[in-house]
Amino acid sequence: ISFTEALQHFQSAELSGSRGKVRAPPRRRGILAALLRCLRGPPRLQPQLREEQELALAMAHCALDDSECVHMRILQTIYQQLTRSKLGCPRYGTHWEELGFQGRRGSNPLPGEIPRPIPKIHSNLPWSNPVLSQLPQPLPVLQTHFHNTGILVVFQNFPFCIMSVNITRIVMQALQEERLSRECNRRQQVIGVLNDLYAAAFLRLSCLWKQQHGTITSASFFLKELELSTKKKPRQLLKSLEAYLS
Repeated sequence: ISFTEALQHFQSAELSGSRGKVRAPPRRRGILAALLRCLRGPPRLQPQLREEQELALAMAHCALDDSECVHMRILQTIYQQLTRSKLGCPRYGTHWEELGFQGRRGSNPLPGEIPRPIPKIHSNLPWSNPVLSQLPQPLPVLQTHFHNTGILVVFQNFPFCIMSVNITRIVMQALQEERLSRECNRRQQVIGVLNDLYAAAFLRLSCLWKQQHGTITSASFFLKELELSTKKKPRQLLKSLEAYLS
């Protein structure tokens, strides 16, 4: 399934249950609060972008449903994009653990948890990343590649999928807290900014992992650094991605 088709599905789907879980951050009112916001706080998201923000947050709360055909197509596409396989895969099995999930189901592990190490990792290959937890969109940043000897990924013992889920969580929190409003307003889009920021954060993670010889035990430290960068300096992260791609 393409990113566009998957997104169109969620745009037209009934997400009332997920939308009900979306909670906007509390807003301080009054002249003093408005003045403080102008001086040091992020700008508010423009009204015409609120619907797209709500959709993105609702998608993040949408649970994986085995009975939903589009969900299963998304899951199969993630597997094929990450492994470069032209074939599908069983719904359950150890192949999901090999990609860095915590179980045999291919469903999201809990945010903040770190799984056991996955097989050896390689570099220098383009990749496609799962964005917004389950939507794949090609971006040439890193790559996993499937080989007949096993999975080759970017660094030794790199927990790919769990880090992907945690980066998604960080980016979505930044959106909900309106840390990304300035960039969304500038580009007049929300989901495009989320996708690029996800890729930029993953690029930053790959640099940290390589420079500091990352291990499973240092993953939590890297996530804290990524959370700070994503919320405090999103534009700087995006510029680093632009520089890398150019």
